[in-house]
Amino acid sequence: MRTIALMCCVLAVNLSACRGAQSNTESEVPEVVIHTQNLPASTELDVSDFSEGDLDRMFYSRVVDEEIFRRIDGKSYRKNHMVTIDELRYLRMLYKDINGKTHIGEMIVNQSIAADVLAIFRELYRQSYPIEQMVLVDDYDANDERSMSANNTSAFNYRTIENTDILSNHSKGLAVDINPLYNPYIYRTASGVEICSPALGKKYADRSKSFDYKIDENDLAYRLFTEHGFTWGGNWEDSKDYQHFEKAN
Repeated sequence: MRTIALMCCVLAVNLSACRGAQSNTESEVPEVVIHTQNLPASTELDVSDFSEGDLDRMFYSRVVDEEIFRRIDGKSYRKNHMVTIDELRYLRMLYKDINGKTHIGEMIVNQSIAADVLAIFRELYRQSYPIEQMVLVDDYDANDERSMSANNTSAFNYRTIENTDILSNHSKGLAVDINPLYNPYIYRTASGVEICSPALGKKYADRSKSFDYKIDENDLAYRLFTEHGFTWGGNWEDSKDYQHFEKAN
């Protein structure tokens, strides 16, 4: 987890104080969004005063604006012929940590799967599915190993599949990785050497063991993603990517 002090504190949002007049430019934006949209991802949020409708409104998408583009330009996003900025959407969502505390999360995905991803994470939140962290991979300079080692749940990153020159579906924003430290990507090199990515996830490569954050075919994330038409990397034959769900066009 990032150690920035602001992100470690609990920021309580008092909805009763948010009921005042709004300007015309804000009239179509829910109050609960207005008063939380500038809080950084990972912020712990007191939602005790939130209605179910308020919680629903905390799951939304928007175009990648100039502020977000500055964060990703030259990191997770580079000029390419695969995907344009206009095809991507920035998502704001809520998630619960393993202690049941609510946090603000963020993610960038392809517009074609944005509605699916919002619906999936809304249900994960409703059922208190534990997620440790959810910030843009750019907070780790788009370094996938660093992001995975921090158990960061993420999606878009214009990069190749590890140990290949093939572009990953993350490059199109069509893949999501969930709790990757505990659900590593495992493959063998041409010489037969087994590689675990992230390297810190090697202790979780044995899927016969039980541990927190583990994804298998009995897991809620597996069920929800597959119900929405995603495929799971844990079912691949030549390699296993237990963190990975994708919906390729």
